[in-house]
Amino acid sequence: PSIMSCAKPHILIIEPFYGGSHKQLIGALIEGLNHGDSEIFSLPAKKWHWRARTSALHFAQLIPRDHAFRVLFASSVLSLAELIGLRPDLAACRKIVYFHENQLIYPVREVKQRDCQYGFNEILSCLAADMVLFNSQFNCNSFLDNVQPFLNMQPDFKIKHIREQIEKKCQVLYFPVNFERFPIRKECVKGETAEDLDEKCIHLIWPHRWEHDKNPKLLVDTLCQLHERQVDFKVTICGESYQEIPEEFEHIQEKLGSKLVNFGHLEREEYLKTLLTGDIVISTADHEFFGVAMLEAAFCGCYPIAPNKLVYPEIYPKENLYNTSNALTKKLYNFCRMPRVFRKQRDQFFENFNFDRFSAKELVPKYLDIFNKHIADEQS
Repeated sequence: PSIMSCAKPHILIIEPFYGGSHKQLIGALIEGLNHGDSEIFSLPAKKWHWRARTSALHFAQLIPRDHAFRVLFASSVLSLAELIGLRPDLAACRKIVYFHENQLIYPVREVKQRDCQYGFNEILSCLAADMVLFNSQFNCNSFLDNVQPFLNMQPDFKIKHIREQIEKKCQVLYFPVNFERFPIRKECVKGETAEDLDEKCIHLIWPHRWEHDKNPKLLVDTLCQLHERQVDFKVTICGESYQEIPEEFEHIQEKLGSKLVNFGHLEREEYLKTLLTGDIVISTADHEFFGVAMLEAAFCGCYPIAPNKLVYPEIYPKENLYNTSNALTKKLYNFCRMPRVFRKQRDQFFENFNFDRFSAKELVPKYLDIFNKHIADEQS
């Protein structure tokens, strides 16, 4: 659906952390809008903590005061309550906050390291918003369930009845993955028969950010166990590395030798080629609110294996989930030992899995309907 046109943009899009899935979401929405419908204000995806602290002041100075905005759409990195306090003229907009993740349960290495201000800002943003969208039911539930425990951390008095105020504004709208930009795997490589492919060693892929919340230790421990058991496999460890290499990865090349076929971030073309040669995509995450990389890899033909927690039970069937580190190792060991059995199970997965419910083609119109409804309400 297209948005009704007017002389000035009437959709204000704010993204303080314009990169990764945040950038992908905005790109997908802009593609569905008419030219001139919206105006974007953004900051590069760096220094997340400072973006969360100061972007409201930055945008308050930047956004023109002579505007026709009727809808304000922002990610939860923005402190919406601060922005509206600084720019009361924007209060008349229908304000929509989108949660890619939430800070109430975002894992930290030590509880005492948690800066409570980020979570508190998210709660205030929800109270200032007219609608709160989450990219998964897990994200929504984990946020709402932790509003009161989070507020209870305050030592001298308790703020109550906040969850109830927020819950009635909440809605789940999956992240729209643009599958159309990904190639579809051909079942057999030219010149090779299905039997040849059955006998090939299995290619494992781990495509996540190189940070502690993705649990690189579990990955390394699992791969080393497979290596020690002398099963045939090869592995790609890619994904973005924002800082230094995790200590768990420091000696992995020596440990795995020639089985480690790719190690480090891959440019898009190489990344797509790798996904098309992959057999299994693995998550070892301690934290995942949606998991774009897993779905992208699965769309390219990789069989997903993920923990039976977080968002994953919402997306994948139970056959693709593991409960313990031993269960992960056992599952991979059996698949690597018996590629033919694995490929039969992979075929079964792809016969039954529905990618449409996560596709931009299906989901973007739902986002635009929300914008349309708010503009229509404003005009009526």
